[in-house]
Amino acid sequence: MSLSATFRATKIPRTALPLKAAPSTVSASPASASGDPPSEAAAKKKKEAAAWCVYLIASSQVPRTYVGVTTDFPRRLRQHNGELKGGAKASSAGRPWNLACLVEGFVNRSEACEFESRWKNISKKMARKRGEPGMNAVLQHREVALSRVKSFLDCSHLSIKWHSS
Repeated sequence: MSLSATFRATKIPRTALPLKAAPSTVSASPASASGDPPSEAAAKKKKEAAAWCVYLIASSQVPRTYVGVTTDFPRRLRQHNGELKGGAKASSAGRPWNLACLVEGFVNRSEACEFESRWKNISKKMARKRGEPGMNAVLQHREVALSRVKSFLDCSHLSIKWHSS
């Protein structure tokens, strides 16, 4: 018996779709509140929902920070804090986390991920001060790294907001 005969790919047969839908089976979707057709309203909503941002969160317990990318920051913060499933394993030790910086205005996921990667990489390569760093020192380190990222990438279209806690 050959291997291909044993593990044959199974295909689900496709049923033929009618060329024209019967008038009684077509259901009209209501237009959005703005008066746009449903497909345009869905496209607008999807475009708005996919606004990528890069965030920096700081631990309330230990002098640690975490940089990440998301389209829904409030949901992502709840995940990091363990309120919802799906938080990063690296952030489980510093709960609870608070927002330190939010960078918005990325064109797409690729641009946001590149920014996040540069920020993390520069932070990692920069020299740190010796001794037991407090949260202020850690945040200053990330802020200096962010200023270096801005010198490498065009950030003129980005909104960078630092939050004090």
